[in-house]
Amino acid sequence: MPRNSEFNSYTFIKNDLSEIGWNTRNPTRDPNGEVYTQQECLDQEEIGIQLGRQKPEYVIKIRENGFWVIEAKGEHSQLEQAFNEAKDYATQINRSQFIKAFIISGVAGNDIDGYLIKSAIVNTDGSTELIKYNDNVITGLLSPDQAIYLFDNSTSHLNELVSDEKILLSIAEKINEELHKASINKDKRANVMSSILLSMVSDTLPNFNASPTVFIRDINNRAEDVLIEHSKREFAEQIELTLPQEDAAKGKFKQALIKVYFSLRKINVKAAMNGGQDLLGKFYEVFLKYGNGAKDIGIVLTPRHITKFACEVLDVNEEDIVFDPACGTGGFLVAAYDKVKDSQPNNLEHFKKHKIFGIEQQANVATLAIVNMIFRGDGKNNIINENCFAVNLNRKIRNGDLSAEYISEEPERPPITKILMNPPFALKKDDEKEYKFIEHSLKQMTNNGLLFAVLPISIMYSGGNNHLWRKRMLESNTLISVASFSNELFYPQATVQPITLIIKKGVPHPADKKVAWIRITDDGFKKHKRKRLPTGNNEQMNSVETLLKDFIINDNVPNDIQGTIEFKPISENDEKLELIPENYLDSPTINNNIITSEMKKVFSEITFQGIKKTLQDDNI
Repeated sequence: MPRNSEFNSYTFIKNDLSEIGWNTRNPTRDPNGEVYTQQECLDQEEIGIQLGRQKPEYVIKIRENGFWVIEAKGEHSQLEQAFNEAKDYATQINRSQFIKAFIISGVAGNDIDGYLIKSAIVNTDGSTELIKYNDNVITGLLSPDQAIYLFDNSTSHLNELVSDEKILLSIAEKINEELHKASINKDKRANVMSSILLSMVSDTLPNFNASPTVFIRDINNRAEDVLIEHSKREFAEQIELTLPQEDAAKGKFKQALIKVYFSLRKINVKAAMNGGQDLLGKFYEVFLKYGNGAKDIGIVLTPRHITKFACEVLDVNEEDIVFDPACGTGGFLVAAYDKVKDSQPNNLEHFKKHKIFGIEQQANVATLAIVNMIFRGDGKNNIINENCFAVNLNRKIRNGDLSAEYISEEPERPPITKILMNPPFALKKDDEKEYKFIEHSLKQMTNNGLLFAVLPISIMYSGGNNHLWRKRMLESNTLISVASFSNELFYPQATVQPITLIIKKGVPHPADKKVAWIRITDDGFKKHKRKRLPTGNNEQMNSVETLLKDFIINDNVPNDIQGTIEFKPISENDEKLELIPENYLDSPTINNNIITSEMKKVFSEITFQGIKKTLQDDNI
């Protein structure tokens, strides 16, 4: 059995290497090949000289003179043995004056129990250093770019941990399938992810050989301990795992969780959660395709490139107090955290403790936001589970610096300087309209503060209450920018065409004030098999980001990019206040055709009958 399990690990390693971008062909036979299996490496002259007849499981060519040795064993308990054997092979190879085995990995496990991976670099004195990113040990195999970076820079610390979007989505789909096989309710799968992720905060592994009852209790206890440590115990009930009644179902449930656990280790989840991506939001996005709970209340997750765009153009910094009144999984808050981390790392501690505020009404979704921030080093952030209209934010001094606190009454001194939001889309007549989230949020904001919102385009041209809101908004605030995007932006969650809106609080809109009217036709992503994947073409988004940021910060009106961005005052002849880019870019007549075709597409593709009723009520 151990021998068979070890053989299975060979297949796992080779498949995994191929999946993350390695050419697994023999370099001796294929000039583009990068992976030697067992005795194949002896055909490389210098390796053959140093090893004689010894045969590592895998030797990977990083550069012509740089290699990575992998050894595998069939049981978790043999991880150190595999690691030490890889080190021994590397030490022998490193006797050469011409080549160097710089990276080593031990792999231990099998298809049933999952695979543990331990990786390190080998120094010239024979000592080893575990490979890390943001002080988190890497738990998966390295991609070609990562291995090359380590070798070329003679370091054990990765500078980036960017996983290919296709790989992340593939892992998310596999996890969803495993949870489906275990009959875990599709609307509960995100909660399962939260519990498992929190259980992984500790570097100590759970007992995978324990009975299902003991194993699940261990996962729950670990997750609860982390929440207690971060003063968020009230969220433990939301993510508590419950075993099914039948013994066979219990076994399936436990096995599914083990597979999820090791799938997350495969993508270095602890390090990745503390990196530059809203990884948890990406997984939740996949679960949303199959669940109904969030869809029924109009939740659509804001794509990472949009949250990043918002923080860049608003120039979020450590002096800001940032607020999202409908924060979902925390995507905007994560982007704000990352912006300060990248630009002002010395001020990050105070910022993340006292200047990030978020409210989420759905308790299970709020838990995901909490998990997101805990993995970024602070669980005492001000994210709460509440109806945002029931609370306000008032100025408060903490540690001698400006912060905020939640209160039930009207704020005397609103503290917020930057608001980032994507409120739930109003799908039914009795839903809170999107503009109400904006009005309430502006009450929490200091004068001259900036609000960035993602909204359905109808709010900016339809009649009725939406029209009255636009009029009120301009009487008390300044419209900075309106940008329209393709209705694919939220695919596959929804197909409503969105816009982004930027408002400056407290300054009535001057008649001659130029507004940045923007139409984004290519945001760098395309639909592919019920996913949106990056195309690598970010030219339009980057250009708009640069021009818009300069316009907001410096009040500089740059040259227009014809057909994409123009800077024009609101038309004095526009009695209906149809504040959409299509009225200001190219020919104004394009508006009706675009709206008509867009609405037809929305009505044919989306199942929410409430949208139709809402539009009818607003006389669209």
